[in-house]
Amino acid sequence: MESQRLINFLNQLLSNYFVMYVKLHRYHWYVQGRHFFQLHAQFEEMYQATANDLDEIAERILMINGKPLATMSKYLKEATIEEATADDKENEIIAQLCHDYEQIIKEIREDGLALAAEQKDEPTNDLLIGLQGKLEKYVWMLQAYEAYE
Repeated sequence: MESQRLINFLNQLLSNYFVMYVKLHRYHWYVQGRHFFQLHAQFEEMYQATANDLDEIAERILMINGKPLATMSKYLKEATIEEATADDKENEIIAQLCHDYEQIIKEIREDGLALAAEQKDEPTNDLLIGLQGKLEKYVWMLQAYEAYE
């Protein structure tokens, strides 16, 4: 299948988003510190947005005749980001989220957009650009928050 490399990339992206979804829940539940209320609410907003994006990615895979991964074991195998490893301290959580978002941005920029262009798949290109923009905004916000400390 000609678009298999793009489907594989999107499944890797889907896997990263599922790992991030679980990670954001963990941080939402376990965050501690002076900014608990602010971060607790922000992480909830972030995991809800991630859930919406998960659905968009999976549906795009189906639209290009692929099959989205749908088990945790496959997500963990295909993801390029790791499960939550930061302690529950604010600075560790923020640093890990920035690192993960930057990793996903890099993969979209270096791999996903090229694969979509190769297939002349403008809807997937649009999806990836939209996701990249959201993730870049999260990095900017998290770095601004971290700089304040």
